[in-house]
Amino acid sequence: MNTNNEPTLENVNLDFLNKKAIHSFTPFTLLDYPDKSACILWFAGCNMKCDYCYNPEIVFGKGSFYFSEIISFLKSRSNLLDAVVFSGGECLIHKDIISFIKLVKSLGFLIKVDTNGSQPKVLEKLIEEHLIDYVALDFKGTKEKFFAITKSDFYTQFLSCLELLQASSISFEVRTTYHSSLLNPEDIAAMQHVLLELGYDKNYYIQNFRNYQNTIAPLPDSQSISEKDIHQNMTKIIFR
Repeated sequence: MNTNNEPTLENVNLDFLNKKAIHSFTPFTLLDYPDKSACILWFAGCNMKCDYCYNPEIVFGKGSFYFSEIISFLKSRSNLLDAVVFSGGECLIHKDIISFIKLVKSLGFLIKVDTNGSQPKVLEKLIEEHLIDYVALDFKGTKEKFFAITKSDFYTQFLSCLELLQASSISFEVRTTYHSSLLNPEDIAAMQHVLLELGYDKNYYIQNFRNYQNTIAPLPDSQSISEKDIHQNMTKIIFR
């Protein structure tokens, strides 16, 4: 009996190991999991097509690595890395993601998931099975601008993901990429208000768009937003 909330591989079908869903991976980072050493798995494909996305080759690309290859790599890093970051694209849209995370977790790694908030049912399952340790949740825009920014209709699902995380004991953060042609300071204030209404009292991370990047859609240069442009309300905004 599993009494320590540790994952078990009982009844897990490992046939997915001969499939490809991972476009590429970063073997080492100290930046993507707070205070931990990690690697990043970049999953191919996404159900959003954000104009400012820096990773069109991942969003529109295909898997290059078998799951089995990644497991072999991770086994070779079992005493060198603390964590594995699941990113993309959108990692949670993949059919076998829960089984794969369970397998990686069984190797002793902490698990961080970067998600666009479109898959609350998958996120709920991961939370229920104690398979994730940290989540970075993207807040793409206001309800009114969400579709224009993402080319998708997942705003309600994003709110569900936020509520799931709020009700859990999992460490998580909310973050927004800011491009001045897509959002303005008033939008950020409105998004802060949404977070406050749902009880979010952690840091709210704003990443200013980096101009001169290869993006999904051509965009004009973005004018950066700074602390002086934003009324802080009660959430503390951290700029990255």
